[in-house]
Parts: sequence; C-alpha cells; structure tokens
Amino acid sequence: MTLQGPTPVPQGPVPVRTAFDRRELSVILSVYGRMVAAGEWRDYGISCLHDMAVFSVFRRTAENPLYRIEKRPKLRLRQGMYSVVGIDGQILKRGGDLKTVLRVLERKLIRAVD
Repeated sequence: MTLQGPTPVPQGPVPVRTAFDRRELSVILSVYGRMVAAGEWRDYGISCLHDMAVFSVFRRTAENPLYRIEKRPKLRLRQGMYSVVGIDGQILKRGGDLKTVLRVLERKLIRAVD
C-alpha cells in the first residue's frame, strides 16, 4: 500500500468574468429608476458571464426580459461594446458610449399628453 499526499489543485489562470463597473451600473440604474417610476418596468436581473455582462429588464418577474443591456468587451473596437436587445432578439441600438445606447429606451418613456 502506498500513501499519496493530497491531489494538487491546477494552478491555471482564474477564469475572468465580464461585469458592469460602478459608473456603468449608475447610468443603467438611473434609466431603470425612471422607468420604474413611470410604471413600465418592475424587476431586473444581472448576469456576469465569461464573455459578456447582461442587465435584463422585466415587466413582471415571471416573464422573458423586455430588454437586455449587454456589455461585450470583445466588440469595443468594432461595433461598440454596449447594445440594447429587444424581447425578440433584435438589436435596437449598439455603440461605444453607454448613455448614447440607452437613449433608445428613454424614447419609450416619452408620451403624448392630451
């Protein structure tokens, strides 16, 4: 019988996850707060994946997201790393500046008053 020590843990690089930083979350939550106050949105979810971060917006908790705000750093030199995706998967706006990309959502807040 031979005695073995503990199995060594692989010492590779730690998998990096993409996430929104504080400034980005501040901009997103500002728009989210206005839409909640208007009664349009009620819930959100944040996913930090390997290649992208997603802020999903829901009208009700049990539904599919109305909009997804995505951050894909690999696209920053091409189309821009931020995008807003609709419920059907269509990209509504894409660009390198988060505030500019989120303007597509603020248009939904503007209504005609009689």
